[in-house]
Amino acid sequence: MIAWLEPQDPFPPLERALGAGTDAPGLLAASRDLTPQRLLLAYRQGIFPWYSEGQPVLWWSTDPRMVLVPQAFKISATFRKTLRRVLREPEWEIRVDDDFIAVMHACANTWREGQQGTWITPDIVAAYGGLHRQGLAHSVETWYRGERVGGLYGVAIGRMFYGESMFAHRTDASKIALAALCAFLGKHGVAMIDCQQETDHLASLGARPISRADFVAHVRGATQLPAIVPWDFDKSVLARWTQAAES
Repeated sequence: MIAWLEPQDPFPPLERALGAGTDAPGLLAASRDLTPQRLLLAYRQGIFPWYSEGQPVLWWSTDPRMVLVPQAFKISATFRKTLRRVLREPEWEIRVDDDFIAVMHACANTWREGQQGTWITPDIVAAYGGLHRQGLAHSVETWYRGERVGGLYGVAIGRMFYGESMFAHRTDASKIALAALCAFLGKHGVAMIDCQQETDHLASLGARPISRADFVAHVRGATQLPAIVPWDFDKSVLARWTQAAES
């Protein structure tokens, strides 16, 4: 039985999350409230929300946990050519926080094979929008000829980044945003991006599973470090990162 949380209740110990032999491995608790304050408490402890419209807020702490080390992001020969074109051609832009809420809506509304509906509910948009206004959630956006064609968003606490969702309306547009994020975070000494759940797609990008204990130990230290200020980006950051990856 998972815990039901009232607004004032703390999260239970992570060890109480449902185990691998259950129908919902990693499920820890449920609640009605979803506030920026509750989200910050969750992320600092290695917990994240994931639920569908009509469900209570479901809180998870998976074991293992999928993470991406920025320097481990896989760049295929074909994608390397794409990045060179992005760096060379002014029609391509990479923007940070141009319109955070628009990126969330795009992630929610972009069709994905095998997926019906979205977990990015109006309450999720409102709560993460609150974090964004506090400077704790950010979007990285790929633009082509003045149109937003891809992007991602997530939460940044100290020197820890928690990836939430991506979208692409043009081939490789979300991967371009992820490459830009890896370059930016690597520049600022961020050693790990939380990818939450293990999937083949994330593995193909270089993500790998680690134990929950190792993940939480890293989070405890990384979230105590100074925040990245300001969040801004220019192509030179990606150019230097790409060159380093080639050497």
